[in-house]
Amino acid sequence: MKEWWIQVGLIAVPLLAVYLHIPPPNLSPALYTWRSTGAFFTYQEQRIFYRDSWGAVGSSDVVILLHGFPTSSYDWYKVWEGLTQRFQRVIALDFIGFGFSDKPRFHRYSIFEQASIVEALVNHLGLIDQKVNLLSHDYGDTVAQELLYRDLPRDSSSQTDSEAA
Repeated sequence: MKEWWIQVGLIAVPLLAVYLHIPPPNLSPALYTWRSTGAFFTYQEQRIFYRDSWGAVGSSDVVILLHGFPTSSYDWYKVWEGLTQRFQRVIALDFIGFGFSDKPRFHRYSIFEQASIVEALVNHLGLIDQKVNLLSHDYGDTVAQELLYRDLPRDSSSQTDSEAA
């Protein structure tokens, strides 16, 4: 390990930039367009970025896209157009701490909170009583599992025959 100082430098430079509050570089034209076609809503005093596109005429299907770690809703840019040809609405958000959403310091991030943010977005967009499809990957898979769990029926009439026996 002759060149140990290179490895130390690769770790130290980004940490120093964060510590000194060096601003991030300008957005690429593609990211600038992505952000400018999106919107924000507020969840517990935090600004959450989302993008909502209307697509296929005649379809009533809505899909919400949940991104992976450590990225953002921009993960979906290559398939966005194709999804708008299939679904009436295509919606993606940046989880808190990711992408264009707020990144509060000293915050206790959790999967449960990310799921609550998705539920708040659904409510914000007036989709609370509508069937919504989820498309997720990586970190978003765990958030999707939490959302599915929350949507399970909780009464005894939902038991299967084998459970009732």
